[in-house]
Amino acid sequence: MRSLRAREFAAIAVAVVAAVAVTLVVAAILVRRSVKEEALSALARQTALIAAQERAKPSPSEELTSLGVFFETQQERLAIISIPQAALLLPGDGAAALNAGQPAQGSVDVGGRRYLYAARPIGERAIVLLRSAKLEASDWRPFTLAFVIAAAAGAGIAAIAAFLLAGAVARPIGRVALASRRLAAGETHGPLPVEGAAEVASLALAFNQMAADLDRAKDAERSFLLSVSHELKTPLASIRGHGEALLDRVLDVPAGAGVVVQEAQRLERLVRDLLDLARLNQREFSVTPEPVDLATVAAEAVGRHENEARRVGVSLAAETPAPAPATADPDRVLQVLSNLIENAVRSTPAGGRVTVTASPGELRVADNGPGLAAEDLPRAFERFFLHGRYGTNRAVGTGLGLAIVKELTEAMEGSVMVESTVGRGTTFVVRLPEA
Repeated sequence: MRSLRAREFAAIAVAVVAAVAVTLVVAAILVRRSVKEEALSALARQTALIAAQERAKPSPSEELTSLGVFFETQQERLAIISIPQAALLLPGDGAAALNAGQPAQGSVDVGGRRYLYAARPIGERAIVLLRSAKLEASDWRPFTLAFVIAAAAGAGIAAIAAFLLAGAVARPIGRVALASRRLAAGETHGPLPVEGAAEVASLALAFNQMAADLDRAKDAERSFLLSVSHELKTPLASIRGHGEALLDRVLDVPAGAGVVVQEAQRLERLVRDLLDLARLNQREFSVTPEPVDLATVAAEAVGRHENEARRVGVSLAAETPAPAPATADPDRVLQVLSNLIENAVRSTPAGGRVTVTASPGELRVADNGPGLAAEDLPRAFERFFLHGRYGTNRAVGTGLGLAIVKELTEAMEGSVMVESTVGRGTTFVVRLPEA
């Protein structure tokens, strides 16, 4: 497989050779035409000079009146002959010009050979000067040689420029390829220099952005694994401890069983989030839009989480004064709203309140918890972000719930946004197509 530099150099070389060839052909045609016109002009000037000399003589020059002498000279042939004789010798346009008393010039075949001619009438006679067309090639050959030399020099310079240009283009692309291989091998790589042509600079910039995104993804994955390990370890340890206590009959059965059920629910929520995340990554989930009453969905979601909210001392209520029609998948809307309610109840301290409001095409989940910093709002729906940001000082779950909310909402052709003020609370707004 040839390198990009070799292919680019070959392409430029072919283009240069083609351009030089076309230039040479066009130049040769133009030069040959120019040389011919110059030769005809020179013959015309000579005939004009001879005509002036003949008019000045008292009698015609006998040595120039013989047509035989005219044909016996080798390269240029000169004769003063009668206009009818000249008309027979020259082509139609030249004969017509002489008969009209006008000079003529052009090319003519005489005795099987090609000549350039110039003719000028003087009284009843005409001066005819012929020049062998073979001399035309010798006239323009020096020009052709000069063009060939210039073309060769230009092609050489173009080849050097093409080689350097190909290197300038291929070098940064090669850096991107090398950095990509290192990145794929798990090696760290610093940012590439953003330089060169706009396209090449854009490629380097895109690679730097991709590398930064991968670094963030790796950090988030490590944080996620630590979080999942902790989330799994804590309820499992609790279930094991209470199970052993129940076996040893040192713990009241209803109390111990209640803790086991509570921790099992915690594990169930974690597993559900992980499964949802896997389906979202592989696009295996389905959405079936249909008319749905968001007020009914809100009431059902609140009913599911009332016990949990009551247990942690949080007031949970639904405000649905009227039907709130929308077009969405009922099960997915319930999942979205459940995730938002779980998130709000988990982050709201005891004594706080969470309010769910439904209106046509819109759901709102508002709490008066600690809120989010303004700089965190644009990334609130990124996977693992909130867990990494607040996981050490508040309950934020696995950091997957909001990412699932965003992707499910967008799959239903809706949108989700967050409004928050530190110390005053957070409101999540889900907008769906109205029925």
